[in-house]
Amino acid sequence: MEIEQILDQIYPLPETSKWKLQSCVTEVKYPKGHILLRADKIETTIYFIRKGIARAYSNRDGNEVTFWFGKEGDTVLSMKSYVVNQKGYEDIELLEDCELFELKSEKLQQLFQEDIHIANWGRKFAEKELVKTEERLISRQFRTATERYTELLTDYPHLIQRVQLGHIASYLGISQVSLSRIRADIK
Repeated sequence: MEIEQILDQIYPLPETSKWKLQSCVTEVKYPKGHILLRADKIETTIYFIRKGIARAYSNRDGNEVTFWFGKEGDTVLSMKSYVVNQKGYEDIELLEDCELFELKSEKLQQLFQEDIHIANWGRKFAEKELVKTEERLISRQFRTATERYTELLTDYPHLIQRVQLGHIASYLGISQVSLSRIRADIK
């Protein structure tokens, strides 16, 4: 996915504003297993996934709890660092070799001051991320594990082929054994 498409799916920008934003973006590549962002650190970089898959997780009592997957076109950042410039609580690991677009938060904040269209783009980005987070929370609170798995299959069918079942089970809040049972019952 190209940067223009990624930016437009967040919020369409006038060409001049889009060009300003794109001119601050650089392409980077990292291998599978690379930790892109670290917990307990103020992260100053935002990434957009051109190609690949990533996951966000937190360590709780020695267990990794996955709470987000990112795919082509998604944005990768520490929301806490982005919004309030504080240390994040998540690690973000690349689950495949990834091609990413990189944007420094400081440069984006400068563009927000200079260009109202880019500022509105940033507001729409934050609003969309809030809605996604709310949907994940509601799903986790009010749906059964089977319903959450079915929802994952419907909304993100590609993840099942590209992500380890242990990460999917963690994301669903169940054990890998329970996930295997759910998968067998659905087939």
